[in-house]
Amino acid sequence: MAERKIRVLVAKPGLDGHDRGAKVIAASLRDAGMEVIYTGLHQTPEKIAATALQEDVDVVALSILSGAHMTLFPRVQKLLLDNGMDDVLITGGGIIPQEDVEELQALGIGRLFGPGTATADAAAYIMSWFEENRTDDEG
Repeated sequence: MAERKIRVLVAKPGLDGHDRGAKVIAASLRDAGMEVIYTGLHQTPEKIAATALQEDVDVVALSILSGAHMTLFPRVQKLLLDNGMDDVLITGGGIIPQEDVEELQALGIGRLFGPGTATADAAAYIMSWFEENRTDDEG
């Protein structure tokens, strides 16, 4: 793995008040050696993008259970792109129908994880993405 730690922002956009999964994934990514920033509940896409920029993250992982994934993922993506963060992986999870997963991935969103996914799978995906896309970065 790269010399520096992978920096991951775990965020809960929108009005969804269930954050157990986000906390579990945040802890799992920390246990895998990543630096994790968790924003807490009820974050706006603007706040998430501002935090991602301020914290200079490699990955933004969104947890969405509210059904607003088709609005929130693209909005966060647009705000990141508007801030020149076109090299940041946007991934996440929640209850997302397969046809929506495919549409979001066609927009450039990374792999999305559903209920019951092993946390090690998400960590492995992020590490693999980082090695392929960010290992040339100065640490």
